[in-house]
Amino acid sequence: MQDNYRIEKDSMGERQIPESAYYGIQTLRAIENFPISGLKPLATYVDACLLIKKAAAIANGRLGCIPQEISEAIVTAADEILAGSLRDQFVVDVYQAGAGTSHHMNVNEVLANRALELLGDVKGNYQRVNPNDQVNYGQSTNDVIPTAIRVGGLLAIAHTLDPALASAIAALDTKAIEFQAIVKSGRTHMQDAVPVRLGDSFGAFAQILRDHQVRINTAAGDLTKLGLGGSAVGTGLNTHPEYRSTVAQLLGALIGQPLTVAPHLMAAMQSMAPFVNVSGSLRNLAADLVKISHDLRLMDSGPKTGFKEIQLPPVQPGSSIMPGKYNPVMAEMISMVCFQVMGFDRSIEMAAQAGQLELNVMMPLIAYDLIHSIEILGNAIQALTDQCIVGITANPNRCNEYAEGSLALVTALNTHIGYLNAANVAKESLATGKSLRQIVLEQGLMEPDLLAQVLDLDKMSQLP
Repeated sequence: MQDNYRIEKDSMGERQIPESAYYGIQTLRAIENFPISGLKPLATYVDACLLIKKAAAIANGRLGCIPQEISEAIVTAADEILAGSLRDQFVVDVYQAGAGTSHHMNVNEVLANRALELLGDVKGNYQRVNPNDQVNYGQSTNDVIPTAIRVGGLLAIAHTLDPALASAIAALDTKAIEFQAIVKSGRTHMQDAVPVRLGDSFGAFAQILRDHQVRINTAAGDLTKLGLGGSAVGTGLNTHPEYRSTVAQLLGALIGQPLTVAPHLMAAMQSMAPFVNVSGSLRNLAADLVKISHDLRLMDSGPKTGFKEIQLPPVQPGSSIMPGKYNPVMAEMISMVCFQVMGFDRSIEMAAQAGQLELNVMMPLIAYDLIHSIEILGNAIQALTDQCIVGITANPNRCNEYAEGSLALVTALNTHIGYLNAANVAKESLATGKSLRQIVLEQGLMEPDLLAQVLDLDKMSQLP
């Protein structure tokens, strides 16, 4: 059925808008101008914008800047959308007008039109509730969008990444305890090294992630300082003197995190450094996650021709042609996610330096790449935990076999027979297939009791 239309007008003229649409004329122009990727704004980013608009409406209502009934209608409209309604009305492509004006007006128009309905009016009657004059009172794309990136980042970390890291750390700690008695060969340069405990390997993974969680949350502290209230260029034009502190306090209460007014609003609007800092901490985490995923794949390699010290849970068939084959797909997946995050980090770095004078116009790219990075990392870590880490089992016999057969055990003999003698023992063991113990005893280099004490794998593999 053909949609009915309403007529809307902006500074460039009039256009027909589908009557069913809650967006307006500026959003329509953006739809026509930017048919680029088909990517729409992330839900968390939309939530961040709605929360800002809600806090601003409450603040401006309290301060007498907009009528109370309009303030309440905007707040109710925002609450409805935050609860799940009208989510299909946020339609502007990720790659759009610089600074995010198109997305910002999309949010303003949807809120204005839903507020009009709540007031018993019709969509498009902007004489009563105007996207610019009431929904956007005292605001600008230039202070709203960098605030939305901050809030969206904080929400994504709190709701997705932090819980996933906590879950992964707990699962790895559990495996560290479960595998603590199992001795395996260490490896450096992909060659045999002195023995380690399998449990300590998993404990190390847990500590690595624990350290990254601290780094990320430290970096995220930069996101709590808002330039909201700076308006167009940081001077606070058209804002109430109490608006900045009021809206920061209200917004902090809405997201459950303390937010403050940035010490210099112009600096907060111009510099993308907080986003580069958080992105860098994500890239750093991604680098170690790739290393961990590769370690899991190596330890599970086989089953006949690899290490096979552990078994990752088989979660799906691994080949379209080789029956019975299972692949470490969860570890493979997380590496791909990490490579994407590393690429996003580079894009954020490039975009951050592309601002000029009072504004960085590349914020839409930063918004998408940063929030998406946080969320895909969190989702990937949680999936790895649930589908892989918690179900990992060990192969103690295989681990012990490699530990006993490692030529690197000769390292423990250095202080007793000397480095050169130990090197000769290792060479002969490799050439003849004899064990290190057998050669040392045959050559009379050590007494049997001392040798047994020195080559005690349990003692050698203990962490200090």
